[in-house]
Amino acid sequence: MNLTRALRLLPPPSPRDTSPKSFGFRGSRGGIAFVGAGGKTTALFQLARELALSGATKGSAVEGQPVIVIATTHLHVNQIELADSHWIAQKPEDIAQLEDALRGVVLVTGSLDGDRTKGVDKNILFWLREVALNHNLPLLIEADGSRQKPLKAPAEHEPAIPEFVETVVVVAGLSGLGKPLNEEHVHRSEIFARLSGLGIGATITPEAIVCVLTHPAGGLKNIPSQARRVVLLNQADTAELQSLAGRMAGELLPHYDVVISTALQSQTNPDKNGLIYSVHEKVAGIILAAGASERLGQPKQLLDWRGQPFIRLVAQTALAADLFPIIVVTGSRAKEVEAAIRDLPVTIIRNRDWQSGQSSSIRAGLSALPPLSFRDTSPKSFGFGGGREGAGAVIFLLADQPQVTPSVLRALVKRHSLDLSLIVAPQVQGQRANPVLFDRVTFPDLLALTGDVGGRGIFSKHPVTTLPWHDENLLLDVDTPEDYERLKPRQ
Repeated sequence: MNLTRALRLLPPPSPRDTSPKSFGFRGSRGGIAFVGAGGKTTALFQLARELALSGATKGSAVEGQPVIVIATTHLHVNQIELADSHWIAQKPEDIAQLEDALRGVVLVTGSLDGDRTKGVDKNILFWLREVALNHNLPLLIEADGSRQKPLKAPAEHEPAIPEFVETVVVVAGLSGLGKPLNEEHVHRSEIFARLSGLGIGATITPEAIVCVLTHPAGGLKNIPSQARRVVLLNQADTAELQSLAGRMAGELLPHYDVVISTALQSQTNPDKNGLIYSVHEKVAGIILAAGASERLGQPKQLLDWRGQPFIRLVAQTALAADLFPIIVVTGSRAKEVEAAIRDLPVTIIRNRDWQSGQSSSIRAGLSALPPLSFRDTSPKSFGFGGGREGAGAVIFLLADQPQVTPSVLRALVKRHSLDLSLIVAPQVQGQRANPVLFDRVTFPDLLALTGDVGGRGIFSKHPVTTLPWHDENLLLDVDTPEDYERLKPRQ
């Protein structure tokens, strides 16, 4: 998985329709700003090169679609060579010929100032934005400086993020962990100390980095309200740091849309440069609890197991696994089912059309995911707006499987984070089992299901990643009185 895929800027490989719109992937035409420290410029130019190659055509002097890169603040002169061409723009006339010379990665900065470049001014920035829009080109912006330190905190005038950007990537270098909080390791260390609560010279902790990244005057500073927020935890070049990044992601996701663990700039092993280890997004839980349980003869949602109704146990399991948001779709015997979970922090959706089959409950659950709208397949409708609650995937849970554990739900989420697999299903004794995770790429196909068909109805349309799991209980659901009797001894 490359950075373009991790940011969901291009669709995954597929034998079917691979247009970005069909997969709910956003483009980069509105502008992507990079801020922070610990590999920010490396990440920006890696993404620029990937985007250029994604539109590669043979026969040009520099293969690939043009990508415009702008520095609104200082850039070290050594980093100029990362681009295919460099334009110095102090006034619009300096780049009047740029539109006729768009090839590969095009860097535009202000004038040279010793070993650094100055940033471009606002007029040139907006002119370049129009060029990018007119030519349908990616626009990447470096919006603050860090003096090549792993960590930083923004000064009063930083970051210079244009209001029009659609995505802001906040970079933090994990090589700063365990180091003393001083100017050697942290750009603007006094501000970092104030925001984190650490004293100057104190050891930098994961908690301190999370505190700064989630502070309105820190990582969240000056991010436009409509922009998608991304944290890039870079330099995670050991198994310990990758595990730590995963734990940090849980604390960051309430404030950001995506947390990516990378080693774009390894401090200990250059062979690991450019690797993406995991992509953490919110994963929703949708509990399907609308059926009439005709074969059972009584509502399975209300059967007792371990002293509680099935539906309550399933909801508690989803909560324990940190799925968010959790949607419970009711239908038959709705009032009784809802009464069993009304005190839990879940969203209850009543499916008035439940008798038409499970597909109607799937549609009801997906349509309830805030702040999303599933009336079209535009990128924004799949959680790319400014809201913090867009889900990167959902796990469908069945109301007749109270024996499902939080551990298998967490394992599905972790497996999905490694490569954004489109469908992840447990495999028990050679059989696919429930519950199943579906990436948001699959939502249009799920919404197109009709009749009494569940998520398995789209398995033929997307690759299914299996997760080996050694718990035969996942193979059991309760459709008949005999099934219930088989489940009872497993309490």
